[in-house]
Amino acid sequence: MDATQRPIVIIGAGPAGMATALALHTVGHRPILLERYREARPAGNILNLWPPPIKALRAMGVDTEDLGAPCHGTFRGIKGNIRADVQIPEDVVKEYGGGFIGLLRPELYRRMLAAMPEGVLRTNVAVTGLEDTGDGVRVSLGDGTEIDAAAVVGADGIDSMVRTHLWGPSEKRDHKLAIIGGYTFTDVPGTEWGEVTLTHSRTVQGTYSSIRDNGRDGIQWWVLQAWDPDEPAPTDLKAHALELAKPFPGALAGLVEATDPAHTQRWPIRDRVPLKQWSKGRITLAGDSAHSTSPYAAYGAGMSIGDGYTLAQELTGVDLDDTAAVTAALLRYDDRRIAHTTSQVQQAYILGKVFHHAPAFLRPVRDFVLDHTPMLQKQVGEKSPGEIVDQLEEMGDGLKAPASA
Repeated sequence: MDATQRPIVIIGAGPAGMATALALHTVGHRPILLERYREARPAGNILNLWPPPIKALRAMGVDTEDLGAPCHGTFRGIKGNIRADVQIPEDVVKEYGGGFIGLLRPELYRRMLAAMPEGVLRTNVAVTGLEDTGDGVRVSLGDGTEIDAAAVVGADGIDSMVRTHLWGPSEKRDHKLAIIGGYTFTDVPGTEWGEVTLTHSRTVQGTYSSIRDNGRDGIQWWVLQAWDPDEPAPTDLKAHALELAKPFPGALAGLVEATDPAHTQRWPIRDRVPLKQWSKGRITLAGDSAHSTSPYAAYGAGMSIGDGYTLAQELTGVDLDDTAAVTAALLRYDDRRIAHTTSQVQQAYILGKVFHHAPAFLRPVRDFVLDHTPMLQKQVGEKSPGEIVDQLEEMGDGLKAPASA
């Protein structure tokens, strides 16, 4: 990497920003990762990753050994019956350490930061303005200084300044859902280790999955329900989660009860309607700024990591002084990512409606169909694994620096 070349500035040090910085460095470019807070810090705790982001992380030089707990996933009815079995091919499970990896978000941050080259991440830096000058991007900072960037990637989250700069303001889409999640390392009787038990009652989703964190085996869990955004949040999150979990079969209620309240968190579910284009000129988007996603996809962080990987592939060997080449690369990045991420965002949005906003008189019909037909198996148990395999193939052979880098 030529230290004198103009940098690619990435704004926001979440999974998308870190992945983009790592991937661009891997292919020979000079990234600068700007974070407005004093450290790169996770916004939540529980997390799951599918094989494509594991492949991407490996290519970026991130240590994925024993990163999380491999899990097999099933969608279930309230009586414990299997509605869909997520059938990841055995060779994929073997290659990537599981079909569904359960971990805590801080551990992912630790691994990615450990791989970050010295001097790439700059914290306590506020970006106050962007100007695409045609042959570069002028990045204005809160301290009055500027960076002359070859390109800019907005990885600055659902409230992205970069997205607004490119495409104007857009309303958040409130799903009118809220999730409470937590984790414990207590061995609760009846726990199905190595499983993701994703169970629905008529109105609530109750789920838990194995995790591995710093060599410790544990469980993360969450309960999800419809919630009027104008209503205040419960004052006692653990007690509220426990009441929601009690009707569910198996270990869910016991896991909630065993959780330290300090390890419990609640967040409302919101996204933005997906864009039809991310890139304009020398500026583009990644992660939640491009495709904020409901947890129903279980793929928000994973898609963000895939964004950085794909962007780096498209910019490999590109002369950053060649405006036509840079803009063409960014549009190719759009072409490879937008259809896939939009599909995931919209599917997650629809699943939330189906499971939590169906009229009361339709819920028995819905559940009868899910319990007695292969509909969910085809949509989730078979289609989703097929998309994962397709993504692995589309990702190609990895990230490679050009010979001259």
